[in-house]
Amino acid sequence: MPPVAKSSASAAPASNPQRRPPPQLKPKLAFCAFFAANAIAAVFSPIQDCDEVFNYWEPTHYLNHGYGLQTWEYSPEYAIRSWAYTGLHAVIIHIGRFLPFVHNKVAQFYFLRTVLGLICALCETKLFSTISKTLNPRVAMFFLMAIFLSPGMYHASIAYLPSSFAMYTTMLGFSAFMDWSGGMRTAQGIFWFAVGSLLGWPFAGALILPFIFEEVFLAVTTGQVVLGIRRLLDGALRSWCVLIIQIIIDTWFYRKLVCVPLNIVLYNVFSGGSRGPNIYGVEPWHFYIRNLALNFNVWFFLAMAALPLLLLQHLAQKSAFSHQGLLRGIVFLCPFYLWLAIFTLQPHKEERFMYPAYPALALNAATSLHILLANFGSTDPKSVFSKIPVQLKLVVVGLFVQATFNLGALRTIGTMTAYSAPLNVYKPLQHEVFEYRSFVCLGKEWYRFPSSYFLPEDTRARFIKSEFSGLLPGAFVEATSGFGSFPGTYTVPSGMNDENIEDPGKYTHIDNCNYLVDSHIPSVPPTDLEPNYMADTKTWEKLSCQSFMDASGTSIIGRLIWVPDWPFIPGHLRRTWGEYLWTPVHFKRPPASPYPDWSITDTKPLPYRPFRYGPKYNITLGLRNMHWDEWIELDNDYMKYHADKARRIAERGDKCCRTAPEAFDGAVELLEELCDYLPQRYPSLYKKTEVGIDNLVTGENFNIIERPLKEDPMQIAARLVQDDLAIMFEKPDGQYYLLAGSILLAGFWRLSDKFGMPLSEIHTSGDVPGFKDKLEKSMMSFFRRVQPENPVLRNNYFIQVDDDLAWSHSIGDEDSEGIGWFTAEKNKAIEHHMFRSERQSLRRLPRSGGVVFTIRTYFLPITEICEEPYVPGRLASAVRSWGDDVSKYKGKERYQDVLLEYLDRKHEEQVENGLDLEKEDEVRRYPF
Repeated sequence: MPPVAKSSASAAPASNPQRRPPPQLKPKLAFCAFFAANAIAAVFSPIQDCDEVFNYWEPTHYLNHGYGLQTWEYSPEYAIRSWAYTGLHAVIIHIGRFLPFVHNKVAQFYFLRTVLGLICALCETKLFSTISKTLNPRVAMFFLMAIFLSPGMYHASIAYLPSSFAMYTTMLGFSAFMDWSGGMRTAQGIFWFAVGSLLGWPFAGALILPFIFEEVFLAVTTGQVVLGIRRLLDGALRSWCVLIIQIIIDTWFYRKLVCVPLNIVLYNVFSGGSRGPNIYGVEPWHFYIRNLALNFNVWFFLAMAALPLLLLQHLAQKSAFSHQGLLRGIVFLCPFYLWLAIFTLQPHKEERFMYPAYPALALNAATSLHILLANFGSTDPKSVFSKIPVQLKLVVVGLFVQATFNLGALRTIGTMTAYSAPLNVYKPLQHEVFEYRSFVCLGKEWYRFPSSYFLPEDTRARFIKSEFSGLLPGAFVEATSGFGSFPGTYTVPSGMNDENIEDPGKYTHIDNCNYLVDSHIPSVPPTDLEPNYMADTKTWEKLSCQSFMDASGTSIIGRLIWVPDWPFIPGHLRRTWGEYLWTPVHFKRPPASPYPDWSITDTKPLPYRPFRYGPKYNITLGLRNMHWDEWIELDNDYMKYHADKARRIAERGDKCCRTAPEAFDGAVELLEELCDYLPQRYPSLYKKTEVGIDNLVTGENFNIIERPLKEDPMQIAARLVQDDLAIMFEKPDGQYYLLAGSILLAGFWRLSDKFGMPLSEIHTSGDVPGFKDKLEKSMMSFFRRVQPENPVLRNNYFIQVDDDLAWSHSIGDEDSEGIGWFTAEKNKAIEHHMFRSERQSLRRLPRSGGVVFTIRTYFLPITEICEEPYVPGRLASAVRSWGDDVSKYKGKERYQDVLLEYLDRKHEEQVENGLDLEKEDEVRRYPF
């Protein structure tokens, strides 16, 4: 019997016949746990190794789509990658394309990942079930925990790598060799190891050696040599069948006889000199110890202790199990030690080389934990552990489980949040329209390229020169006629070599690039070959930005586990980020000149009348350049607006003024800008102080440097100006979100409805006319391009049928749902009609990158503005030019009869009184 077999599940005396059997978890539930973890990894796990992309995803993309990037390993000259292995995955994707949800290449990428996660979960469940049946259900449960809680499996389970494939077959091979119910399954075990070694990674075959030793040893000691040879030959024959099929497939693709597994061994073991794996870097002997400790935390140390603990238990309790059981236990535990020893001795080390041994590590760790807990939980009076209270034992075990869970989760979440940018930054390309072939270029970010599955069909990846001086991939031949099937697999590409010697032919000039993927990491200074392309806004327009951790600038704690950016976390422990969202620029607003003769009692509001004659109403952004002196407009309505805002702040609080935590710095930056500008422009109203600004008329003093601030920074800003204020910030998805605002006098919309929304949703949720067809693309382009030194202005106007500046109660109560023009009283008397005009400025804040809207509302009775020359006729023409969508948006149906009748009458009166329509352009200009 094995050392942890059911008859010896604990260290308690065998004379206790009442001992309850250990609890068992059904394989179905285990599968659900395994697949849930793998599915999460399939969606969120970043690609850790560029070898996965260029040696597997790209060739698969070529088989599925006819183009892709080609490494030297796929050149027929070297042929050390198997098309049989790649083709198997291409078939899975091809089948997936018939499913309705696999509708584009990105979906194909995640579909294959999910399938790999499913296959891995099935293999994990098979080994779990075998361990439960052959060894002990507790060992199986600990095996599940080691697999489920370890960051290492988070990457390995869904990686498109031969080492992950070998890991799957290792679990099936272990299951076959371990389960002797119904006879020994040697041939089946050999078959699974052969599949993993031949189709996947030849060196994975080393894991079978302990089992072959056991087979030979038992055949000799039991006298069943013939039967043993027969089982070995059966397994060998199955393996040869796999190899022959692989050779046939690879020979067809390469158009020459090749044995890829042999080529891999010859290159990696016998090449030497300027060839072989060592030219790609070497690591110290303790590399895998550190790596496995990070990826499996406590489980790794338990795995290392498994064999010593087994031998100690055997010496201490010789009667607990037989010598055959001891032999089986040693065989089960040896593969991990053997694998670790072999690859520790190799100079060239990579994390993925450990993947095939991950199941063996988990089995060793589970065995160790079982032995430790069996002794720790002993009730034998002779054992010192029997004197420990049961409750304390439960606490210790609970703390262990909680610690392993927390360490694993923090490591996994840390990796997920720190390095996921390459999988997300290409998303906007899926929405671009290409009239001709475009090129996405990669410089120093070449090794993070997630594959051509993230590029639209008419787009190709190309490389520009960076500081990297090795051999980059080329492109598969894309010929579609006259060359047979898949000519890229057998055509010898130019410039390939197996010595990692750079080929200049792999680069394109940056002038040929339509798109460029680049990063700006604070701790990595730019060079001539790797300049800060993100700062070159004259050449490049930012399309998508994602956060990426600056590993060099982050503490070791922040690199190892997830550290949240919470205020109470010391700054030196937090993670440092590459500035993908916005690179702060050195820009200082020009000093504002004092407003000429400005007076809080005599300076009248500017007469904005931003409507044009029909018959056509153009839906455009209507942007024009802004002079810096004109940023904020104050007039003799200041005290009224100031009082209205103070009342609204007191009544409604954060329903009208709010700042998201991540936008706090931007809101404070706006405050700083106002405290600098207002005293310059309006020195009779404001005075700048060392801590902020003083209002010389109201006597208010504002301290903007104290922490915490006495009120929300946007609330303070609202008290300084007549405008409503809003700040949009770019998030990793490339969208701009409303994350800070003081919207107190908007009339028709509420901050609480729009806060946190992206720019597009703000407009679509408000049914803004023509937004999708005419405004969205230009608006998004503007937000990406706008620079701190280029502020702009725009105007718009509305008709309102009540006299409340802050909220138009005619469309419903401010706190009601389902508000709209449909609730307004129809055709109220003209005395209730108000002309509402908005003057909006837009500028980017140089430090935070937020885009600030100032929204100054001018509010006058229609009867008052119609006393001005030309206004009634021009406004009537403008209202009649509104299309159906604009009319619905502006509520025209509720007031048009009364309004137009009045405007027409006033226009006729002006004409009868001698108004010369031909001279209007001489005395008025838009937007006045």
